[in-house]
Amino acid sequence: MQIIVPLAGKGTRLLPLTKRVPKPLVRVAGRPVMDYVMDTVKSLSVDELIVITGHLKETVERYIVEHYPIKATFVEQKTLDGTAGAINLARPYVHGPVLIIFVDTLFDADLSLTQTSDADGILWAKEVEDYQRFGVIVTDRHGYMKTIVEKPSTPVSKLANIGLYYIKDWKTLFDGIAHVLRQPPGKGGEYYLTDAFQYMVNRGRRLFTAPVGGWYDCGKVETLLETNRHLLEQGRARVPQGPCPGCTIVPPVYIEDGVTIHDATVGPNVSLEAGSSVAESTIANSILGRNVRVVRSAVRDSLVGDDQVIEGKTIERSVFDGGTLAPA
Repeated sequence: MQIIVPLAGKGTRLLPLTKRVPKPLVRVAGRPVMDYVMDTVKSLSVDELIVITGHLKETVERYIVEHYPIKATFVEQKTLDGTAGAINLARPYVHGPVLIIFVDTLFDADLSLTQTSDADGILWAKEVEDYQRFGVIVTDRHGYMKTIVEKPSTPVSKLANIGLYYIKDWKTLFDGIAHVLRQPPGKGGEYYLTDAFQYMVNRGRRLFTAPVGGWYDCGKVETLLETNRHLLEQGRARVPQGPCPGCTIVPPVYIEDGVTIHDATVGPNVSLEAGSSVAESTIANSILGRNVRVVRSAVRDSLVGDDQVIEGKTIERSVFDGGTLAPA
């Protein structure tokens, strides 16, 4: 099996951090988002990653080559023309069934279905209440896709498409993408991969809709912090041994070795990485990178990049990096 991983996006909802950190390498509970995704596919027999790069592509390529012991092919998406345009770039390299993963989300999915299902493809989905925000999948009574409806105003379905797909009939998929690219683009001048799935279904292909146990968004600050909390509660929590004069630690937290804390309250739901120091401050529901210095300040509901200094400030519901503060 091959895996196509589209990574060309700029991660605008996490600016200014994503000016210098590619979105899949933003860290949550001490690890890049992409690491968690790659852990999930370890059980599969994967021959090759086909990585669609764009923003900060050299950083992405270097990280993948250095950290994942698997053949990787990199293709740059120079024009951000949507998900169908991104996957189309992989066409010359695909020679069999493919898994397509958009790595701005984490998921609890049964990928063994790729080995046991006789469907032409599998789309993983999660039932949600705020269905108006998503593309939702309408299925028949056996769980096979009939249509995908983008951001419906009425609850035609609450099965949100999460961006994880297995396509056994890869030839028809690429025929469908070619068909989509010959049509006028959709909203924002983009071409959608979901339209290629509709093409497949309209030609008699069977795409099964499989449930996920959990789906955790890492694309914006609010949901990234929710994902951080989930990971801490599921085993990533960590409190280092050592002195902590005058401090209060409120679990769950992830605090690496080499962090100094005194006269401060840290937690709940805080990740704090090596080399950082916190003094006379309060930090809650936030992710702080490496070598961050916080003095006489409060940081709440925020994301702070590496090497930042926060002194005598209150940072709330924001992204702080490179000395620049942006509301979340």
